[in-house]
Amino acid sequence: MSVKENILILLQGLAATVILGILFFQSVLGILVLSPVIPFYRSIRAKELMKEQKWRLNLEFRDGIAALAAALEAGYSAENAYEEAYKDLRQIYQEGALILREFSGIIHQIKMSIPVEKALYDFGERTGIEDIQSFSEVFHTAKRTGGDLIHIIKSTSSIISDKIEVKREINTLITGKRLEANIMKLTPLLILFYFSVSSPDFLTPLYHNLSGVLIMTLFLFSYLGAYLLIDKIVAIEV
Repeated sequence: MSVKENILILLQGLAATVILGILFFQSVLGILVLSPVIPFYRSIRAKELMKEQKWRLNLEFRDGIAALAAALEAGYSAENAYEEAYKDLRQIYQEGALILREFSGIIHQIKMSIPVEKALYDFGERTGIEDIQSFSEVFHTAKRTGGDLIHIIKSTSSIISDKIEVKREINTLITGKRLEANIMKLTPLLILFYFSVSSPDFLTPLYHNLSGVLIMTLFLFSYLGAYLLIDKIVAIEV
């Protein structure tokens, strides 16, 4: 994550800690006790951002394969094809796009006399994206056995495109459910906030005494457990 993303996530985690501390304990001590929520929240957001980056890179990689196939079809060698594909991708994506950074890294490794299949393999292992890992294996086999590299890359590109379209359809189908899940996660907090504002005396027995603190602590852990369970239910992988 970038410095800006780290700062934003830390501020969001701090805000979440303050909100939970006020709603569940109504004390500064409660906020301090809940400070571990900040790294907990950061861990969750980091995973979400990584998932978003993987999805974006997966989409961009599809265009990268198509550009690579076009360069090979134009007569360029496997090593030079990446440089030509990079030029094509620069016309599609803005500077700083993930695929541009990755292809630039592969080109740099090739210039350092690292075999192109090794650079591609490292790319797949580093990102942990199944489509890239599969492509690197196919590319390595085709190059070493003298197979029809252009045909193989086009076929692989078609398979990856079909898989991405399936993922798109699934994401579209569950978008509404994810929105409902987010509302469910906020509902307990909104109920507590409503009673705290409209009927503060109703919740008074739950604050600033041992039995109340124990009950609210139990509620808090139940809420956090439900929060994680909801995230797990709507996290569908293809």
